Amino acid sequence: MNRSRSKLVAFAGLVIAVVVLVVAMVGGGGLTAPSTAPPSSVQTTTPEPGTAPTAPVVANPSALPTINASQLPKEGRQTLALIAKGGPYPYDRDGVNFGNFEGLLPKKSGGFYKEYTVPTPGESDRGARRIIVGKDAAKYYTPDHYESFKFIVEGK
Repeated sequence: MNRSRSKLVAFAGLVIAVVVLVVAMVGGGGLTAPSTAPPSSVQTTTPEPGTAPTAPVVANPSALPTINASQLPKEGRQTLALIAKGGPYPYDRDGVNFGNFEGLLPKKSGGFYKEYTVPTPGESDRGARRIIVGKDAAKYYTPDHYESFKFIVEGK
């Protein structure tokens, strides 16, 4: 009887451990203590007194060419500002998951990327231009509806 009880306690402990692990993996939090250091790909900057804060500088996690945020079309810079503000966005599809089916961006799990419209003057619909944002804060610009991408260097 004592041996059966030990097995039952061990099994219950195993079930509890698996449940805790599944909850942590699904989004209930990490199993390790949170780090207070920023991720290595993000460099925080302290703005000069009297200037507006800028977005953190994110290192290019891809082999894609870069484009300075200041080189984006005016509508692209406006979209970046909306993203930084958290909206509101002019199109229902802004902020939806981007699947990266073309495989041009770094491979990540589903839901990692979100897409936002960069309006095209003269177009009657959303046009072909988009900004894609990763959970790592990396941003990419496509002028041709996902046929090519450039990593956006913010603050320049």
